[in-house]
Amino acid sequence: MQSRETSADLWHQKPYYSLDAWCKNTYGRKLYKAALDIGCTCPNRDGTLDTRGCIFCSAGGSGDFAASRQLSVTDQLNQAKALLSSKWTPEPGKPSLIAYFQAYTNTYGDPDRLLSCYEEALSSPEVAGISIATRPDCLSDIILEGLNRLRLRYPDRFIWIELGLQSIHDHTAARIRRGYPTSVFYDAAAKLHARKLPFIVHLILGLPGETQLDLQESIRAVNQVHPFGVKLQLLHILKGTDLALLYESGKLPVLTQEEYLDLLISCIAALSPDICLHRITGDGPRKLLIAPQWSLSKRNVLNRLHALMKQRNLRQGDKIEK
Repeated sequence: MQSRETSADLWHQKPYYSLDAWCKNTYGRKLYKAALDIGCTCPNRDGTLDTRGCIFCSAGGSGDFAASRQLSVTDQLNQAKALLSSKWTPEPGKPSLIAYFQAYTNTYGDPDRLLSCYEEALSSPEVAGISIATRPDCLSDIILEGLNRLRLRYPDRFIWIELGLQSIHDHTAARIRRGYPTSVFYDAAAKLHARKLPFIVHLILGLPGETQLDLQESIRAVNQVHPFGVKLQLLHILKGTDLALLYESGKLPVLTQEEYLDLLISCIAALSPDICLHRITGDGPRKLLIAPQWSLSKRNVLNRLHALMKQRNLRQGDKIEK
């Protein structure tokens, strides 16, 4: 394991290995995400598994910050560049965008169309790479082979796959209506490793019925699978979701900021130090967010997290199980 002095430099003085640190170490600069919507749906919504979606998922398929699906990939990227113009100026030969295929399940649909969308993004001179949000049960061999071809065709671009796991526990999966057993996640991870396609695992903190022990078991499982990255997401209660109905009926407690930070710190400390943390809070759309309202102040949450980790003398990996 690397020393604290070494990790402090590599992690840019944060107590964990952030996506921002990875970008600066790899490219020497910050990368910016452009959230895309390419008109996908989900087997949990189109009737294949269900029509209601996961209980926490908004009508936008978790792509509430994405551009309009009516636009082409190129037009959506141009729209994102315009929105980022106040803090980023494109420089020739220095791609600084991550094309994030965010809304719904982005490997679920006609493979030819999907692969064409990925390639359209990869061919953009401003795009450093793409990140594709999906489900472990929606990675067909056709899609995986197509992604592998793109990986070889664009060796100077990265291709990441984001897997919505949420919890390693099948009892939680049933409660949140995830729609697949955890064994499918392990199979998907093995296939991605075999094709050298880096993947990012999504976990949600505060799921109904989940204990701290459950969460720690999910972290241990992720360490064993060893993805490129992890997203730790606070459970947001959004308007129009079944989760909102549970909350409004008084059947769902919501984490306070301090409770969340305690859980988050325990996860970070137990996570392998070479797994990149792509998210540690998450953004709930202001117009949809019911609770917790404290999460809207992201800067305050991050400042409090860093202060607590310093106070407790904890860094990513300090509590990893040997």
